[in-house]
Amino acid sequence: MNSQFNVNQGSDKVMVELTVNEAMALTGVRFNQNPQVKAEARRKLHQALDNQLNLNKKDAIDYRLLV
Repeated sequence: MNSQFNVNQGSDKVMVELTVNEAMALTGVRFNQNPQVKAEARRKLHQALDNQLNLNKKDAIDYRLLV
């Protein structure tokens, strides 16, 4: 699926509060005893981006397509 999304606010800053473990998980550290750490961190990031871009659920972005 090809999809384009133009971010007009690309240089704006987004503040996300993560635990140290969540930040580490996003850098690639694996928490085998608690795999939900990375999932929770990604959820927080997605929620912050959706809030920053003022998106509704129906307009949700598949962030994997932006890479």
